[in-house]
Amino acid sequence: MVKRTEEEKRLLEKAFRFLPGGSLGNVMFSNDDSFIVKRGQGSKIWDVSNNEYIDYLMGSGPMVLGHSHPSVVKAVLNAIENGSTFFTTNESAVMLAEELVKAIPSADKVRFTTSGTDACFQALRIARAFRQRDKVLKFEGGFHGSSDYSLMSNPPHQLYDFPKSEASSAGVPRVIEELVIVAPFNNIDFTTSIIEKHHHELAAVIVEPVQRILPPMPGFLEGLREITSYYDIPLIFDEVVTGFRMAYGGAQEFYGVTPDLTAVGKIMGGGFALGAVCGREDIMSVYDPSQAKPDNLVSQIGTLNGNPIAAVAGLATLKELKKEGTYEYLWQIGRELRDSLDTLCRQAEIPAQTSGVDPVFDIIFTNQTLTDYRSTLTANNQLNNLFRSLLQKQSVFRGPQKFYPSLAHSIEDIQYTKKAFATVIEQVLEFTDSTD
Repeated sequence: MVKRTEEEKRLLEKAFRFLPGGSLGNVMFSNDDSFIVKRGQGSKIWDVSNNEYIDYLMGSGPMVLGHSHPSVVKAVLNAIENGSTFFTTNESAVMLAEELVKAIPSADKVRFTTSGTDACFQALRIARAFRQRDKVLKFEGGFHGSSDYSLMSNPPHQLYDFPKSEASSAGVPRVIEELVIVAPFNNIDFTTSIIEKHHHELAAVIVEPVQRILPPMPGFLEGLREITSYYDIPLIFDEVVTGFRMAYGGAQEFYGVTPDLTAVGKIMGGGFALGAVCGREDIMSVYDPSQAKPDNLVSQIGTLNGNPIAAVAGLATLKELKKEGTYEYLWQIGRELRDSLDTLCRQAEIPAQTSGVDPVFDIIFTNQTLTDYRSTLTANNQLNNLFRSLLQKQSVFRGPQKFYPSLAHSIEDIQYTKKAFATVIEQVLEFTDSTD
């Protein structure tokens, strides 16, 4: 049993007193599982009570090198002596923009933001300006941050007939439902029929190449590229998660499908607040007053856009990722963890499976085939929460969803995690037996 010091108990009380739900809005657990992070190093984090955890949340993905990586720390410390932000073009931002253009197949130009949410929002805005149309198509259950447009049918409260969308959060104007239509992920025939019907009013199609933990079926992304190209509709890849994780050039490099615009964040900022929208020069020109017409010029201003501290952290991270064997290792340890979980569940006859791609995956407690959001509704969320809670008691930390392997996870970390999996799956089996 994890022990909590009086100091951490007091901090937890303050968290629930001063923060809604006691959290930052990202990770919300029960009081019994809540803790306050004190520090992180490599693959580990420690709470205020000095309990150590192998971390698979990894800041929700950006810490692909691990916490406090020496190269990133050194770069940031050197940079901060020269100023933390300037609100004007700076050397590090220019260098990072150049590297993004080299790395990302769809990138001709780059505009920085401070988050993946804003990068997706900006991608939609410039597509609307470029196409001079208002409606966008997204996929049911797809997550593109917390803007009004992204929080449509993510997840839906009701399963309407496609392509009707539904606001998934209070505070989103109902009128947005008229501007966003939704399609089922991985169903290219259905999606094509929707696009054919609405192509004249669509500004863009936005998709996560791997939707949460659902990989694309063969031909799906290729089909999207074909139908959007046919109607000259900008295709946006939300690569906030997959960018620089599946491959150096992201999912578009891995799958060989190039969109028109790409939203990136997380890894490219090295753990600091940074995102970017990258894309075709003609679409990106709507940001340029010297090229855009008055009716399609887009204003985009942000105090910390492209700030030099985040830029140098990103540059240091990307430099490490270009080293030989980086992605082979990331895929290898992810596969080893997935194989372990799948084998344990199969042997225990627990209806569960891993889903996703090896560098980012999750366990889903269902034996049904997973292809789209509605297929995930067959999952037993009670078992998922139990699994996560029990795993944390084994000093292995996973967020509400997804395992994010990192280059800092050692072979010893993987072996310990596999033993923890075995213990927890046995406990889950005992729970299911007791409730039958």
